[in-house]
Amino acid sequence: MTQRSELLMPAGNLRKLKMAVLYGADAVYLGTPDMSLRTKSEFSLEEVIEGVEFCHTHGKRAYLTLNLFSHNKDIPKLDEYIETVRKVQPDGLIIADPGVFQYVKDKAPELPLHISTQANVSSWLSVKFWQAQGADLVVLAREVSFAELEEIREKCPDIKLEAFVHGAMCMTYSGRCLLSNFMAERGANQGNCANSCRWNYNVRMRMKDGTVQPLDINESNKDMFEFLLEEGCRPGELMPIEEDGRGSYILNSRDLCIMPKLNDYLRIGVDSLKVEGRGKSEYYVAVVARAYRMAIDDYYADPENWDPRKYLRELDSVGNRGYTLAFHEGRLSNYAHDYENTASMAQWEYAGVVREVTEDAFLVDVKNKLEAGEVLDFVSPISRETVLLRAYDFEVADTGERKEVIHGGSQTTVRFPFSLFDHEDIDNLKARFPAFTVLRKEKALSEEQWNRVKFDKLVQNLEAADKRDDAAYEKRRDALADSIGEDNRTRRFKTNRVGTEGCCGKGCNGCMIFWQDDTYARAREILLKRKQGEQLSNAEAKELRLPAE
Repeated sequence: MTQRSELLMPAGNLRKLKMAVLYGADAVYLGTPDMSLRTKSEFSLEEVIEGVEFCHTHGKRAYLTLNLFSHNKDIPKLDEYIETVRKVQPDGLIIADPGVFQYVKDKAPELPLHISTQANVSSWLSVKFWQAQGADLVVLAREVSFAELEEIREKCPDIKLEAFVHGAMCMTYSGRCLLSNFMAERGANQGNCANSCRWNYNVRMRMKDGTVQPLDINESNKDMFEFLLEEGCRPGELMPIEEDGRGSYILNSRDLCIMPKLNDYLRIGVDSLKVEGRGKSEYYVAVVARAYRMAIDDYYADPENWDPRKYLRELDSVGNRGYTLAFHEGRLSNYAHDYENTASMAQWEYAGVVREVTEDAFLVDVKNKLEAGEVLDFVSPISRETVLLRAYDFEVADTGERKEVIHGGSQTTVRFPFSLFDHEDIDNLKARFPAFTVLRKEKALSEEQWNRVKFDKLVQNLEAADKRDDAAYEKRRDALADSIGEDNRTRRFKTNRVGTEGCCGKGCNGCMIFWQDDTYARAREILLKRKQGEQLSNAEAKELRLPAE
Protein backbone atom coordinates (compact mmCIF):
# COMPACT_ATOMS: atom_id res chain seq x y z
CA MET A 1 0.00 0.00 0.00
CA THR A 2 1.31 3.44 -0.93
CA GLN A 3 1.49 6.23 1.65
CA ARG A 4 -1.93 7.66 2.45
CA SER A 5 -2.94 10.79 0.55
CA GLU A 6 -3.78 13.81 2.65
CA LEU A 7 -6.97 15.86 2.27
CA LEU A 8 -6.01 19.53 1.92
CA MET A 9 -8.81 22.04 2.51
CA PRO A 10 -8.99 25.83 2.02
CA ALA A 11 -9.30 28.26 4.93
CA GLY A 12 -10.50 31.76 4.12
CA ASN A 13 -10.65 32.80 7.76
CA LEU A 14 -9.95 31.38 11.21
CA ARG A 15 -13.47 30.05 11.67
CA LYS A 16 -13.36 28.18 8.35
CA LEU A 17 -9.98 26.74 9.31
CA LYS A 18 -11.41 25.28 12.50
CA MET A 19 -14.39 23.83 10.64
CA ALA A 20 -12.14 22.26 8.01
CA VAL A 21 -10.11 20.55 10.73
CA LEU A 22 -13.26 19.47 12.59
CA TYR A 23 -14.78 17.93 9.45
CA GLY A 24 -11.78 15.85 8.49
CA ALA A 25 -9.02 17.84 6.75
CA ASP A 26 -5.50 16.49 7.20
CA ALA A 27 -4.12 19.91 6.27
CA VAL A 28 -5.33 23.41 5.44
CA TYR A 29 -3.89 26.25 3.38
CA LEU A 30 -4.29 29.89 4.33
CA GLY A 31 -2.73 33.30 3.86
CA THR A 32 -2.96 37.03 4.42
CA PRO A 33 -4.70 39.11 1.72
CA ASP A 34 -1.66 41.17 0.75
CA MET A 35 0.76 38.31 0.22
CA SER A 36 -1.37 35.59 -1.41
CA LEU A 37 -3.78 35.27 -4.29
CA ARG A 38 -6.91 36.10 -2.29
CA THR A 39 -7.42 39.78 -1.47
CA LYS A 40 -10.65 38.78 0.31
CA SER A 41 -8.80 36.47 2.68
CA GLU A 42 -9.80 37.44 6.22
CA PHE A 43 -6.59 36.47 8.00
CA SER A 44 -4.37 38.93 9.80
CA LEU A 45 -0.81 37.84 10.54
CA GLU A 46 -1.83 37.26 14.16
CA GLU A 47 -4.70 35.02 13.06
CA VAL A 48 -2.37 33.12 10.75
CA ILE A 49 -0.24 32.32 13.78
CA GLU A 50 -3.30 31.25 15.78
CA GLY A 51 -4.52 29.12 12.87
CA VAL A 52 -1.20 27.29 12.49
CA GLU A 53 -1.07 26.64 16.22
CA PHE A 54 -4.67 25.32 16.14
CA CYS A 55 -3.75 22.88 13.36
CA HIS A 56 -0.66 21.64 15.17
CA THR A 57 -2.57 21.22 18.43
CA HIS A 58 -5.03 18.97 16.57
CA GLY A 59 -2.31 16.99 14.80
CA LYS A 60 -2.95 18.63 11.41
CA ARG A 61 -0.70 20.47 8.97
CA ALA A 62 -0.89 24.11 7.88
CA TYR A 63 0.46 25.50 4.61
CA LEU A 64 0.79 29.24 4.09
CA THR A 65 0.17 30.86 0.72
CA LEU A 66 2.86 33.24 -0.47
CA ASN A 67 2.02 32.64 -4.12
CA LEU A 68 1.71 36.17 -5.49
CA PHE A 69 3.70 37.25 -8.52
CA SER A 70 5.68 39.96 -6.82
CA HIS A 71 5.94 43.60 -7.86
CA ASN A 72 8.60 45.88 -6.41
CA LYS A 73 6.13 47.18 -3.84
CA ASP A 74 5.72 43.69 -2.37
CA ILE A 75 9.38 43.01 -1.63
CA PRO A 76 9.73 45.20 1.53
CA LYS A 77 6.90 43.18 3.15
CA LEU A 78 8.67 39.85 2.74
CA ASP A 79 11.04 40.20 5.69
CA GLU A 80 8.25 40.92 8.18
CA TYR A 81 6.15 38.11 6.78
CA ILE A 82 8.96 35.56 6.93
CA GLU A 83 10.13 36.57 10.40
CA THR A 84 6.57 36.34 11.72
CA VAL A 85 5.53 33.01 10.25
CA ARG A 86 8.81 31.18 10.91
CA LYS A 87 8.09 31.51 14.63
CA VAL A 88 5.14 29.08 14.34
CA GLN A 89 6.89 26.74 11.88
CA PRO A 90 4.24 26.18 9.19
CA ASP A 91 4.43 22.86 7.38
CA GLY A 92 5.02 24.57 4.05
CA LEU A 93 5.06 27.86 2.18
CA ILE A 94 3.24 27.81 -1.19
CA ILE A 95 5.22 29.92 -3.68
CA ALA A 96 4.89 30.65 -7.41
CA ASP A 97 7.42 33.42 -8.08
CA PRO A 98 11.02 32.13 -8.56
CA GLY A 99 12.39 35.30 -6.99
CA VAL A 100 10.26 34.85 -3.88
CA PHE A 101 11.27 31.18 -3.78
CA GLN A 102 14.97 32.06 -3.70
CA TYR A 103 14.39 34.90 -1.22
CA VAL A 104 12.64 32.60 1.28
CA LYS A 105 15.16 29.82 0.72
CA ASP A 106 17.97 32.20 1.64
CA LYS A 107 16.22 33.92 4.57
CA ALA A 108 14.45 30.92 6.13
CA PRO A 109 16.05 27.71 4.86
CA GLU A 110 14.26 25.64 7.50
CA LEU A 111 10.80 26.28 5.94
CA PRO A 112 9.54 23.60 3.51
CA LEU A 113 8.76 25.16 0.12
CA HIS A 114 5.79 24.14 -2.04
CA ILE A 115 5.47 25.18 -5.69
CA SER A 116 2.08 26.73 -6.41
CA THR A 117 -0.21 25.71 -9.26
CA GLN A 118 0.44 29.26 -10.53
CA ALA A 119 3.87 28.03 -11.61
CA ASN A 120 2.05 25.92 -14.23
CA VAL A 121 4.01 22.71 -13.66
CA SER A 122 2.72 20.25 -16.25
CA SER A 123 5.56 17.77 -16.81
CA TRP A 124 7.97 15.55 -14.90
CA LEU A 125 10.80 17.67 -16.30
CA SER A 126 9.47 20.76 -14.51
CA VAL A 127 8.93 18.78 -11.31
CA LYS A 128 12.54 17.63 -11.37
CA PHE A 129 13.68 21.22 -11.95
CA TRP A 130 11.90 22.45 -8.82
CA GLN A 131 13.10 19.44 -6.87
CA ALA A 132 16.67 20.37 -7.78
CA GLN A 133 16.04 23.92 -6.53
CA GLY A 134 15.03 22.54 -3.14
CA ALA A 135 11.23 22.31 -3.34
CA ASP A 136 9.58 19.76 -1.03
CA LEU A 137 6.27 19.56 -2.90
CA VAL A 138 4.92 20.57 -6.31
CA VAL A 139 1.29 21.49 -6.94
CA LEU A 140 0.52 20.37 -10.47
CA ALA A 141 -1.41 22.52 -12.92
CA ARG A 142 -5.09 21.72 -13.34
CA GLU A 143 -4.39 21.09 -17.04
CA VAL A 144 -2.40 17.91 -16.29
CA SER A 145 -4.29 14.81 -17.42
CA PHE A 146 -4.41 11.69 -15.28
CA ALA A 147 -2.18 9.82 -17.73
CA GLU A 148 0.40 12.61 -17.39
CA LEU A 149 -0.01 12.63 -13.62
CA GLU A 150 0.64 8.88 -13.50
CA GLU A 151 3.82 9.29 -15.53
CA ILE A 152 4.99 12.19 -13.35
CA ARG A 153 4.43 10.06 -10.23
CA GLU A 154 6.45 7.23 -11.74
CA LYS A 155 9.38 9.44 -12.83
CA CYS A 156 9.38 11.62 -9.69
CA PRO A 157 9.01 9.21 -6.76
CA ASP A 158 11.07 11.24 -4.29
CA ILE A 159 9.13 14.50 -4.17
CA LYS A 160 5.62 15.14 -2.94
CA LEU A 161 2.93 15.82 -5.53
CA GLU A 162 -0.29 17.73 -5.01
CA ALA A 163 -3.29 17.78 -7.36
CA PHE A 164 -6.58 19.67 -7.36
CA VAL A 165 -9.61 17.42 -6.95
CA HIS A 166 -12.48 19.83 -6.35
CA GLY A 167 -13.53 23.43 -6.85
CA ALA A 168 -13.94 26.23 -9.37
CA MET A 169 -12.16 25.98 -12.72
CA CYS A 170 -10.40 28.84 -14.46
CA MET A 171 -10.85 29.34 -18.18
CA THR A 172 -7.22 30.37 -18.56
CA TYR A 173 -4.10 28.39 -17.83
CA SER A 174 -4.20 27.66 -14.09
CA GLY A 175 -5.20 31.19 -13.21
CA ARG A 176 -2.95 33.10 -15.61
CA CYS A 177 -5.77 35.42 -16.63
CA LEU A 178 -5.61 38.87 -18.19
CA LEU A 179 -9.35 39.14 -18.86
CA SER A 180 -10.06 40.44 -15.35
CA ASN A 181 -7.30 43.05 -15.71
CA PHE A 182 -8.70 44.19 -19.03
CA MET A 183 -12.38 44.23 -18.05
CA ALA A 184 -12.20 45.46 -14.46
CA GLU A 185 -8.60 46.50 -13.75
CA ARG A 186 -8.43 43.76 -11.15
CA GLY A 187 -5.33 41.57 -11.37
CA ALA A 188 -6.04 37.86 -11.20
CA ASN A 189 -2.41 37.13 -10.42
CA GLN A 190 -2.54 39.58 -7.53
CA GLY A 191 -5.48 37.74 -5.96
CA ASN A 192 -8.22 40.11 -7.07
CA CYS A 193 -9.95 38.33 -9.97
CA ALA A 194 -13.33 39.77 -10.97
CA ASN A 195 -14.43 36.42 -12.49
CA SER A 196 -15.00 38.07 -15.87
CA CYS A 197 -15.35 34.61 -17.42
CA ARG A 198 -18.60 34.14 -15.48
CA TRP A 199 -20.24 37.28 -16.82
CA ASN A 200 -23.13 37.40 -19.27
CA TYR A 201 -22.06 38.69 -22.70
CA ASN A 202 -24.35 40.13 -25.38
CA VAL A 203 -23.91 40.92 -29.07
CA ARG A 204 -24.44 44.56 -30.06
CA MET A 205 -24.76 46.19 -33.51
CA ARG A 206 -23.07 49.44 -34.47
CA MET A 207 -25.37 51.29 -36.87
CA LYS A 208 -24.19 53.44 -39.77
CA ASP A 209 -25.13 56.57 -37.83
CA GLY A 210 -22.72 55.55 -35.05
CA THR A 211 -25.34 54.45 -32.51
CA VAL A 212 -25.07 51.06 -30.81
CA GLN A 213 -28.21 48.95 -30.65
CA PRO A 214 -28.99 45.61 -29.03
CA LEU A 215 -29.38 42.72 -31.44
CA ASP A 216 -32.74 41.34 -30.35
CA ILE A 217 -32.95 37.71 -31.44
CA ASN A 218 -36.50 36.41 -30.98
CA GLU A 219 -38.92 33.85 -32.37
CA SER A 220 -39.86 36.01 -35.34
CA ASN A 221 -36.33 36.64 -36.61
CA LYS A 222 -34.07 33.93 -35.16
CA ASP A 223 -33.94 32.00 -38.47
CA MET A 224 -32.63 35.06 -40.31
CA PHE A 225 -29.29 35.13 -38.45
CA GLU A 226 -26.34 32.85 -37.95
CA PHE A 227 -23.18 34.18 -36.32
CA LEU A 228 -19.89 32.47 -37.09
CA LEU A 229 -16.25 32.80 -36.07
CA GLU A 230 -13.47 32.29 -38.61
CA GLU A 231 -9.93 31.95 -37.27
CA GLY A 232 -7.23 33.48 -39.46
CA CYS A 233 -5.25 30.28 -40.08
CA ARG A 234 -8.36 28.19 -40.78
CA PRO A 235 -10.20 29.93 -43.60
CA GLY A 236 -13.53 28.36 -44.37
CA GLU A 237 -13.70 26.60 -40.97
CA LEU A 238 -16.70 28.41 -39.51
CA MET A 239 -17.59 28.03 -35.84
CA PRO A 240 -21.11 29.03 -34.77
CA ILE A 241 -21.71 31.38 -31.82
CA GLU A 242 -24.97 30.68 -30.03
CA GLU A 243 -26.81 33.40 -28.15
CA ASP A 244 -30.38 34.08 -27.16
CA GLY A 245 -32.12 37.06 -25.62
CA ARG A 246 -30.42 36.43 -22.28
CA GLY A 247 -26.94 36.66 -23.73
CA SER A 248 -24.31 33.94 -23.55
CA TYR A 249 -21.95 32.51 -20.94
CA ILE A 250 -19.35 31.54 -23.53
CA LEU A 251 -16.48 31.20 -21.03
CA ASN A 252 -18.32 29.49 -18.17
CA SER A 253 -16.72 26.29 -16.93
CA ARG A 254 -18.41 23.78 -14.67
CA ASP A 255 -16.74 23.08 -11.33
CA LEU A 256 -14.03 20.47 -10.98
CA CYS A 257 -15.04 17.28 -9.17
CA ILE A 258 -12.65 14.32 -9.40
CA MET A 259 -14.72 12.20 -6.99
CA PRO A 260 -15.83 9.69 -9.70
CA LYS A 261 -12.13 8.98 -10.39
CA LEU A 262 -10.70 9.62 -6.91
CA ASN A 263 -9.68 5.99 -6.55
CA ASP A 264 -7.19 6.46 -9.41
CA TYR A 265 -5.47 9.30 -7.55
CA LEU A 266 -5.34 7.28 -4.35
CA ARG A 267 -4.06 4.20 -6.16
CA ILE A 268 -0.96 5.93 -7.58
CA GLY A 269 -0.18 7.76 -4.35
CA VAL A 270 -0.78 11.45 -4.98
CA ASP A 271 0.50 12.92 -1.71
CA SER A 272 -1.97 15.79 -1.34
CA LEU A 273 -5.53 16.10 -2.68
CA LYS A 274 -6.41 19.77 -2.84
CA VAL A 275 -9.85 21.39 -2.65
CA GLU A 276 -10.21 24.94 -4.02
CA GLY A 277 -12.30 27.56 -2.27
CA ARG A 278 -10.75 29.99 0.22
CA GLY A 279 -13.47 32.46 -0.75
CA LYS A 280 -16.32 30.01 -0.28
CA SER A 281 -18.60 29.53 2.71
CA GLU A 282 -17.93 27.63 5.90
CA TYR A 283 -20.78 25.29 4.91
CA TYR A 284 -18.89 24.47 1.69
CA VAL A 285 -15.72 23.79 3.66
CA ALA A 286 -17.49 21.51 6.15
CA VAL A 287 -19.55 19.42 3.72
CA VAL A 288 -16.87 19.03 1.04
CA ALA A 289 -14.30 18.02 3.67
CA ARG A 290 -16.76 15.51 5.09
CA ALA A 291 -17.48 13.96 1.69
CA TYR A 292 -13.83 13.55 0.72
CA ARG A 293 -12.85 12.36 4.20
CA MET A 294 -15.38 9.53 4.00
CA ALA A 295 -14.38 8.68 0.42
CA ILE A 296 -10.64 8.55 1.21
CA ASP A 297 -11.09 6.47 4.36
CA ASP A 298 -13.43 4.03 2.62
CA TYR A 299 -10.99 3.53 -0.25
CA TYR A 300 -8.15 2.59 2.07
CA ALA A 301 -10.45 0.27 4.03
CA ASP A 302 -11.71 -1.58 0.93
CA PRO A 303 -10.31 -0.37 -2.40
CA GLU A 304 -11.85 -3.17 -4.44
CA ASN A 305 -15.43 -2.27 -3.53
CA TRP A 306 -15.06 1.51 -3.45
CA ASP A 307 -18.03 3.31 -5.04
CA PRO A 308 -18.19 7.11 -5.44
CA ARG A 309 -21.98 7.49 -5.66
CA LYS A 310 -22.81 8.12 -2.01
CA TYR A 311 -20.08 10.76 -1.74
CA LEU A 312 -21.33 12.46 -4.89
CA ARG A 313 -24.78 12.72 -3.30
CA GLU A 314 -23.15 14.51 -0.38
CA LEU A 315 -21.38 16.93 -2.74
CA ASP A 316 -24.69 17.65 -4.49
CA SER A 317 -25.83 19.40 -1.30
CA VAL A 318 -23.19 22.11 -1.83
CA GLY A 319 -23.65 24.97 -4.28
CA ASN A 320 -21.95 24.24 -7.59
CA ARG A 321 -22.06 25.14 -11.29
CA GLY A 322 -22.40 21.51 -12.29
CA TYR A 323 -19.48 19.13 -11.97
CA THR A 324 -16.85 18.11 -14.51
CA LEU A 325 -13.76 15.90 -14.61
CA ALA A 326 -12.09 18.75 -16.52
CA PHE A 327 -8.72 17.64 -17.91
CA HIS A 328 -8.73 14.15 -16.36
CA GLU A 329 -8.90 12.45 -19.76
CA GLY A 330 -6.76 15.09 -21.47
CA ARG A 331 -8.67 17.35 -23.81
CA LEU A 332 -11.79 18.97 -22.38
CA SER A 333 -15.10 17.74 -23.72
CA ASN A 334 -18.09 19.95 -24.44
CA TYR A 335 -19.56 18.60 -21.21
CA ALA A 336 -17.06 20.66 -19.18
CA HIS A 337 -18.83 23.93 -20.01
CA ASP A 338 -22.26 25.35 -19.28
CA TYR A 339 -23.42 27.88 -21.84
CA GLU A 340 -26.88 28.30 -20.34
CA ASN A 341 -26.35 29.46 -16.77
CA THR A 342 -23.47 30.65 -14.59
CA ALA A 343 -25.14 30.48 -11.17
CA SER A 344 -23.88 28.23 -8.41
CA MET A 345 -26.80 26.30 -6.88
CA ALA A 346 -27.85 23.16 -5.03
CA GLN A 347 -30.92 21.34 -3.76
CA TRP A 348 -29.83 22.10 -0.18
CA GLU A 349 -28.71 25.25 1.59
CA TYR A 350 -26.93 26.29 4.77
CA ALA A 351 -29.51 26.48 7.56
CA GLY A 352 -27.34 27.22 10.58
CA VAL A 353 -24.39 26.26 12.73
CA VAL A 354 -24.23 25.03 16.31
CA ARG A 355 -22.80 27.82 18.43
CA GLU A 356 -22.94 25.98 21.73
CA VAL A 357 -24.09 22.69 23.23
CA THR A 358 -25.66 23.30 26.65
CA GLU A 359 -26.92 20.79 29.19
CA ASP A 360 -30.33 20.58 27.57
CA ALA A 361 -30.21 22.14 24.08
CA PHE A 362 -28.37 23.10 20.93
CA LEU A 363 -27.90 26.84 20.41
CA VAL A 364 -27.87 27.43 16.66
CA ASP A 365 -26.90 30.58 14.73
CA VAL A 366 -29.35 30.92 11.83
CA LYS A 367 -27.77 31.40 8.38
CA ASN A 368 -30.73 31.26 5.99
CA LYS A 369 -34.46 31.82 6.43
CA LEU A 370 -36.23 29.20 8.55
CA GLU A 371 -39.97 28.64 8.37
CA ALA A 372 -42.39 26.47 10.35
CA GLY A 373 -42.26 22.91 9.05
CA GLU A 374 -38.59 23.02 8.01
CA VAL A 375 -36.72 19.72 8.11
CA LEU A 376 -33.24 20.46 9.46
CA ASP A 377 -30.40 18.05 8.78
CA PHE A 378 -27.72 18.08 11.50
CA VAL A 379 -24.50 17.12 9.69
CA SER A 380 -22.11 15.53 12.14
CA PRO A 381 -18.35 16.08 11.83
CA ILE A 382 -17.81 12.90 13.85
CA SER A 383 -20.49 10.43 12.78
CA ARG A 384 -21.49 9.50 9.25
CA GLU A 385 -25.15 9.45 10.18
CA THR A 386 -26.92 12.79 10.10
CA VAL A 387 -29.95 13.54 12.28
CA LEU A 388 -33.16 15.05 10.95
CA LEU A 389 -35.39 17.35 12.98
CA ARG A 390 -38.69 18.80 11.83
CA ALA A 391 -39.29 22.14 13.53
CA TYR A 392 -42.76 23.67 13.84
CA ASP A 393 -41.56 26.88 15.45
CA PHE A 394 -38.32 28.40 16.73
CA GLU A 395 -37.35 29.57 20.19
CA VAL A 396 -35.17 32.68 20.19
CA ALA A 397 -32.34 31.84 22.59
CA ASP A 398 -31.95 35.34 24.08
CA THR A 399 -35.62 36.04 24.84
CA GLY A 400 -37.48 32.72 24.82
CA GLU A 401 -39.88 34.17 22.22
CA ARG A 402 -41.33 31.61 19.82
CA LYS A 403 -41.51 32.47 16.12
CA GLU A 404 -42.74 30.72 13.00
CA VAL A 405 -40.19 32.49 10.78
CA ILE A 406 -36.55 33.43 11.41
CA HIS A 407 -34.81 35.52 8.76
CA GLY A 408 -31.28 34.64 7.77
CA GLY A 409 -29.80 38.12 8.03
CA SER A 410 -31.17 38.77 11.51
CA GLN A 411 -28.16 37.24 13.37
CA THR A 412 -30.59 35.27 15.49
CA THR A 413 -29.61 32.34 17.69
CA VAL A 414 -32.34 29.75 18.22
CA ARG A 415 -32.61 27.07 20.86
CA PHE A 416 -33.40 23.44 20.00
CA PRO A 417 -34.10 21.51 23.23
CA PHE A 418 -32.93 17.91 23.25
CA SER A 419 -36.52 16.94 24.11
CA LEU A 420 -37.39 17.55 20.44
CA PHE A 421 -35.14 14.67 19.38
CA ASP A 422 -37.59 11.96 20.32
CA HIS A 423 -35.67 9.09 18.69
CA GLU A 424 -32.12 9.86 19.83
CA ASP A 425 -29.97 8.97 22.81
CA ILE A 426 -29.21 12.39 24.28
CA ASP A 427 -25.66 11.64 25.47
CA ASN A 428 -24.82 10.23 22.06
CA LEU A 429 -26.46 13.21 20.38
CA LYS A 430 -24.38 15.70 22.35
CA ALA A 431 -21.17 13.80 21.57
CA ARG A 432 -21.84 13.61 17.82
CA PHE A 433 -22.82 17.24 17.27
CA PRO A 434 -20.31 19.60 18.93
CA ALA A 435 -19.95 23.34 18.39
CA PHE A 436 -19.35 24.26 14.73
CA THR A 437 -21.66 21.48 13.51
CA VAL A 438 -23.47 22.70 10.39
CA LEU A 439 -27.17 22.32 9.65
CA ARG A 440 -28.65 22.17 6.16
CA LYS A 441 -32.15 22.15 4.76
CA GLU A 442 -33.85 21.40 1.50
CA LYS A 443 -34.18 24.34 -0.87
CA ALA A 444 -37.31 24.95 -2.89
CA LEU A 445 -36.33 25.39 -6.54
CA SER A 446 -38.03 26.84 -9.59
CA GLU A 447 -38.77 24.71 -12.66
CA GLU A 448 -35.74 26.24 -14.38
CA GLN A 449 -33.53 25.27 -11.45
CA TRP A 450 -34.88 21.72 -11.35
CA ASN A 451 -34.17 21.41 -15.08
CA ARG A 452 -30.67 22.70 -14.40
CA VAL A 453 -30.18 20.03 -11.67
CA LYS A 454 -31.27 17.27 -14.07
CA PHE A 455 -29.08 18.62 -16.87
CA ASP A 456 -26.02 18.88 -14.63
CA LYS A 457 -26.47 15.35 -13.29
CA LEU A 458 -26.85 13.89 -16.79
CA VAL A 459 -23.68 15.64 -17.95
CA GLN A 460 -21.73 14.47 -14.91
CA ASN A 461 -22.82 10.85 -15.38
CA LEU A 462 -21.99 10.85 -19.09
CA GLU A 463 -18.55 12.30 -18.49
CA ALA A 464 -17.75 9.93 -15.61
CA ALA A 465 -18.73 6.96 -17.79
CA ASP A 466 -16.78 8.37 -20.76
CA LYS A 467 -19.91 8.15 -22.91
CA ARG A 468 -21.67 10.42 -25.34
CA ASP A 469 -25.42 10.66 -25.67
CA ASP A 470 -26.16 13.66 -27.84
CA ALA A 471 -29.90 12.99 -27.90
CA ALA A 472 -30.19 12.93 -24.09
CA TYR A 473 -27.85 15.91 -23.79
CA GLU A 474 -29.86 18.00 -26.23
CA LYS A 475 -33.17 16.99 -24.64
CA ARG A 476 -32.05 18.09 -21.18
CA ARG A 477 -30.34 21.22 -22.50
CA ASP A 478 -33.43 22.24 -24.47
CA ALA A 479 -35.70 21.66 -21.47
CA LEU A 480 -33.46 23.97 -19.45
CA ALA A 481 -33.34 26.58 -22.21
CA ASP A 482 -37.13 26.48 -22.64
CA SER A 483 -37.73 27.03 -18.93
CA ILE A 484 -35.34 30.00 -18.71
CA GLY A 485 -37.28 33.22 -18.58
CA GLU A 486 -40.54 31.55 -17.59
CA ASP A 487 -42.30 32.31 -14.31
CA ASN A 488 -39.74 31.41 -11.64
CA ARG A 489 -41.78 32.56 -8.67
CA THR A 490 -43.33 29.11 -8.23
CA ARG A 491 -40.94 26.86 -6.36
CA ARG A 492 -41.21 23.34 -5.00
CA PHE A 493 -39.28 21.02 -2.72
CA LYS A 494 -38.02 17.66 -3.87
CA THR A 495 -39.98 15.97 -1.08
CA ASN A 496 -43.72 16.17 -0.60
CA ARG A 497 -44.25 18.90 1.91
CA VAL A 498 -45.06 22.58 2.01
CA GLY A 499 -44.56 24.27 5.34
CA THR A 500 -46.31 22.25 8.04
CA GLU A 501 -48.36 20.32 5.49
CA GLY A 502 -47.36 16.98 3.99
CA CYS A 503 -44.56 14.64 4.99
CA CYS A 504 -41.23 13.81 3.40
CA GLY A 505 -41.45 10.19 4.53
CA LYS A 506 -38.05 10.16 6.24
CA GLY A 507 -39.36 9.69 9.76
CA CYS A 508 -37.71 12.85 11.10
CA ASN A 509 -37.41 13.60 14.80
CA GLY A 510 -40.33 15.73 15.91
CA CYS A 511 -42.52 15.05 12.85
CA MET A 512 -46.07 15.24 14.16
CA ILE A 513 -47.60 13.88 10.96
CA PHE A 514 -45.34 10.86 10.50
CA TRP A 515 -45.22 9.70 14.11
CA GLN A 516 -48.87 10.33 14.97
CA ASP A 517 -51.00 9.82 11.86
CA ASP A 518 -52.41 6.29 11.44
CA THR A 519 -51.74 6.61 7.70
CA TYR A 520 -48.04 6.15 8.41
CA ALA A 521 -48.28 3.18 10.79
CA ARG A 522 -46.83 0.64 8.37
CA ALA A 523 -44.23 3.14 7.13
CA ARG A 524 -43.10 3.69 10.71
CA GLU A 525 -42.50 -0.04 11.16
CA ILE A 526 -40.33 -0.11 8.05
CA LEU A 527 -38.29 3.02 8.78
CA LEU A 528 -37.59 2.10 12.39
CA LYS A 529 -35.45 -0.75 11.03
CA ARG A 530 -33.45 1.57 8.74
CA LYS A 531 -30.85 4.25 9.10
CA GLN A 532 -31.94 7.73 10.12
CA GLY A 533 -33.19 9.72 7.14
CA GLU A 534 -33.47 6.79 4.72
CA GLN A 535 -36.57 7.62 2.72
CA LEU A 536 -39.19 5.21 1.48
CA SER A 537 -38.79 4.35 -2.17
CA ASN A 538 -41.46 5.43 -4.63
CA ALA A 539 -42.54 1.80 -4.97
CA GLU A 540 -42.90 1.42 -1.20
CA ALA A 541 -44.75 4.70 -0.90
CA LYS A 542 -47.12 3.61 -3.66
CA GLU A 543 -47.71 0.25 -2.00
CA LEU A 544 -48.43 1.95 1.30
CA ARG A 545 -50.55 4.55 -0.53
CA LEU A 546 -48.41 7.41 0.69
CA PRO A 547 -47.48 10.50 -1.37
CA ALA A 548 -44.37 9.54 -3.36
CA GLU A 549 -41.45 11.79 -4.18
